[in-house]
Amino acid sequence: MNLKTIILTLFIVVSLSAKAQNKELENPRPKVGLVLSGGGAKGLAHIGVLKVIDSLGIQVDYIAGTSMGSIIGALYASGYSGKQLDSIFHEVDFDKIINDDLPRSSTAFSERSNMEKYALKLPFNNFKIKLPSALSRGHNTYSLFLKLLIHVNEINDFSKLPVPFFCIATNVENGKQVVLEKGNLTQAIMASSALPSLFQPVNINKDMLIDGGVVNNYPVDEIRAKGMDIIIGVDVQDGLANRDELTSAPDVLIQINNFRTIQDMKFKVEKTDIYIKPDIKKFNVVSFDEGKDIINSGKIAALNEFDALTKLSKTPNINQKIKFKTIDSLKINNIDIKGNKNYTRAYVLGKLKLKKDEVISYQDFAKGLNNLVATNNFKAFEYELKSTPDKSGYNMLATLKEQRINTFLKLGLHFDDLYKSSALINLTKKQLLFKNDEASLDIVLGDNVRYNFEYLIDKGFYWSVGLRSRYNQFQKQISAQLLLDDEQITNSGLNKIDVKLRDQMNQFYLQTLFRRDFSLSVGLEHKRLEINSETILGNRPDRDFQFENTDYLSLFGNLKLDTYDDKYFPREGVCFNGDLNVYVSASGFAEDFKDFSIAKAEMGYAFGVSDKVAFNIKTSGGFKLGDKSNRTLDFALGGYGNDLINNFIPFLGYDFISLTGNSYVKASFLADYELIKKHHLTLEGNWANVDDNIFDSGEWFSLPDYRGYALGYGIESVIGPLQVKYSYSPEQRASNWFFTIGFWF
Repeated sequence: MNLKTIILTLFIVVSLSAKAQNKELENPRPKVGLVLSGGGAKGLAHIGVLKVIDSLGIQVDYIAGTSMGSIIGALYASGYSGKQLDSIFHEVDFDKIINDDLPRSSTAFSERSNMEKYALKLPFNNFKIKLPSALSRGHNTYSLFLKLLIHVNEINDFSKLPVPFFCIATNVENGKQVVLEKGNLTQAIMASSALPSLFQPVNINKDMLIDGGVVNNYPVDEIRAKGMDIIIGVDVQDGLANRDELTSAPDVLIQINNFRTIQDMKFKVEKTDIYIKPDIKKFNVVSFDEGKDIINSGKIAALNEFDALTKLSKTPNINQKIKFKTIDSLKINNIDIKGNKNYTRAYVLGKLKLKKDEVISYQDFAKGLNNLVATNNFKAFEYELKSTPDKSGYNMLATLKEQRINTFLKLGLHFDDLYKSSALINLTKKQLLFKNDEASLDIVLGDNVRYNFEYLIDKGFYWSVGLRSRYNQFQKQISAQLLLDDEQITNSGLNKIDVKLRDQMNQFYLQTLFRRDFSLSVGLEHKRLEINSETILGNRPDRDFQFENTDYLSLFGNLKLDTYDDKYFPREGVCFNGDLNVYVSASGFAEDFKDFSIAKAEMGYAFGVSDKVAFNIKTSGGFKLGDKSNRTLDFALGGYGNDLINNFIPFLGYDFISLTGNSYVKASFLADYELIKKHHLTLEGNWANVDDNIFDSGEWFSLPDYRGYALGYGIESVIGPLQVKYSYSPEQRASNWFFTIGFWF
């Protein structure tokens, strides 16, 4: 080939290339904008549409969203595909997310009792009831979105996301539209989807923002202004209902709210090039449990516009979907906390269970966030994670908004076979004397008047200081072995004695976190124990016979772990509770007092094997060291219940306080079948050895002397569990029924 031929060939190639480039410049690829409307659960249909868009290879150049549309849009803009979003939202428990349902294990032990005793909680200030501004603070929702978007949390300009994005919110003070396209992406979509009365308003740049659907549920004009040539719009809004569908006051209010939105859509549809309207009339804004069908309806609606969408798919797709990994651990290099006035930094960090320069799992990080929110001391907790300049970890920036209300009136009801009928009135006051403190007084009225006072100055990781005072009483036929020795039982011929027991306990203690999840307490305890009976006549016929009237002084320690997801019907978690009391002094009946100690421990493991079936395995034991002549603080097994005082241990098949001894071992197994939601059928068995000195004789390791089995039915109600149990003891060849109503207290 000569030089002229080579030059001619190069000239032709360059000319053709230039023509192609000129033609491309003359006919540039149209820019595609995507509008996603709000609609609550119906917005899941957006995912079905996105799956079709992805399958056709359509490049989206800009996304605009409102409310649920902002959530789906932000996730898609950050790099998730439609298929990935489908997987994510199938795994989300929307009931827990929306209701801010925090795991039981995330709350501190002192705070957990507040969740598990009271049927009604009324916040008030100046003797006026104060209702919350919204049903949910949005904590779980924020935590979910932050985790999903953490790979783009350094991007403050939303136009710099893998797909440029903005969303719409409403300024609740003036009713004006706010376009959110810069700042914290998680916070922006929280504001855009803050449905009034369901979620609290979100403060951004000093504006109080709520759901953007109030002013603009379909921002087609705003995305056209971004220079988009083709607009794909997905509309999941309600149409107007007819008279047959308007059957309640909420229906009418929703209809009124929809008047403006529906009217606006008549004009906005004309501005939409490819209008997609999924058939979701049979769903409502909270139909999250039907998410699979809603997503599929979005897919069907998009396929109905297949021809129009296919034309867009003929252009090359240059969307850059970024690759990212799910975060499983974090290193928090520094923690900046703002807004805490009445709660110290140590308190906040103690609840978060965070220490700077520490690597923790994301699961533990989330638990710490739950711990802080579960205190209910903060009406808002906003936080960001910013990568350090050297990318070695994150700096946490947290802003707290403290609750102004710190006084609560709480009420509860209960019935059981030991204390009988009870009504609980509680007054709780936070910041009574110091920052971080809380005082709580329970007064129990009914067949057996009781009280419980708690005061704690919570210092988080440091040693907290607490006071506790409790008074219990009940009248019951109990085993004579708890009060009499063998010779006295033989001479009197009594197996059961009807007694009235009064127990007052006062504690001063120090408490801290041990290995992050254990609660360790040590302190000084005073106990006054009185046991009287009319069964046995004493020297004074006009007075009850006194078996016990003694003041005891002891040093005590307690180590506790409890990760059960539910106190009464656990499906997962472990528990451990160990107690040691060293009795150093006594007065009253104990004239020849000698030192003795009592140690006991219980551990359990709960696990589910299906959505319906769960098992709970427990074992416990205890023993006495030193002087063993005093019997009234010995272990006493029998009955059914929670939080029994002293060393009374529940044991099905036997009545309360039927089996006694200074040492015992016990094992139990429970199978729980949830027939329908919150209705439980239970099958239980428990086995025990209890007597004097069984750890010395080796009897603790022998086959059980006592067995009990029970069939039960329980219902979770607003006042607590309603339970009935039929129990049977093979040794006695006798049965017992146990009834309980409401939370135990």
